[in-house]
Amino acid sequence: MTVQSNRFKLTRRTLGISLALMLPFAGFAQAQSTMKLASATINDVQHEWQKEFQKEMEARVGDAVTVEIYPASQLGAIPRMAEGVLLGTIEAFTTPTSFVTNVDPRFQAFDVPGMFMDADEVDAVIHNAKFRDYMETLFLNKGVRIIGAIFNSPTQMLSREPVTTLEGFNGLKVRTFASPLQMEPMKAVGSNPTPLALSEVTPQLQAGGIDGMLAGMPILSAFKFYDTAKHVTEIDMNQIVSVTLVNEAWFQSQSAEVQTAIIEAGRAAEMTVFPWGVANVERAKNVWLENGGEIHTLSDEQQAEIQAVFAEAAESIVSSEPEVAEVRDRIMSILEKKRAE
Repeated sequence: MTVQSNRFKLTRRTLGISLALMLPFAGFAQAQSTMKLASATINDVQHEWQKEFQKEMEARVGDAVTVEIYPASQLGAIPRMAEGVLLGTIEAFTTPTSFVTNVDPRFQAFDVPGMFMDADEVDAVIHNAKFRDYMETLFLNKGVRIIGAIFNSPTQMLSREPVTTLEGFNGLKVRTFASPLQMEPMKAVGSNPTPLALSEVTPQLQAGGIDGMLAGMPILSAFKFYDTAKHVTEIDMNQIVSVTLVNEAWFQSQSAEVQTAIIEAGRAAEMTVFPWGVANVERAKNVWLENGGEIHTLSDEQQAEIQAVFAEAAESIVSSEPEVAEVRDRIMSILEKKRAE
């Protein structure tokens, strides 16, 4: 045997050993993936949930999944982000349910005016074990899975001029979420609902294209709307529920370990963020007032009247859509039991 052939065998054996040692690492590298988390907001409970989710994922699977956060519409306006999570170009999207009612009308069930009385009732429903399993998989037929659900804030109305009576709503052009359960109730009180992406609101307010908007106090303060329109009327239309949707095809492409981690991380982040979110509503009110904003209320009689108008308009919508009514009825069943305790 020649020296050259011995060297050739040694080289092949060394190469074989090297490849064998590298195989486990090659498999690990292949398993790594990126999870982009998008939202339209920043420095609010949605953003806070994303940051906590990122921490929880790192603690569970290390760098097997890289979670990247893109707040403040960095990945596009709300319709583009919703489209992205459906197509899989964005892995996950955190949003109020009202902005994805065009994906599936059953998202409207979370928006019914007057259904949730406060943050605790939202928390009781989304963490009811039976309902939670149902909710997470409710929209799989649309290619998305819910991996996070959180109390956001009550819906209030921002306006350029003060609104302190029901008559003040007449003729106002008000930016709403793209949900019939916001649009129709506002029509019922004489306003003209105008769905707009959040990024379009300030220019429209400045130009006089709209007179106001529906939103939660944390968004109004975080985006410094007090520089454009300083009046807020507390109408408490509904308690906003925000969800994080993940593209189901991407979710199914992950290992069983990663899938479990995503579900567990989403729920764990909710538990951490809930008290933060409740306190943030009050912080946002204080910030609003400290920066020259004003907060108005209706009289008790007119507040009761506007709630009745909202409820009547909402019932006409929900009762005409059996699939929405079914989800609403499941929620109400949980709330009725809680209220009876």
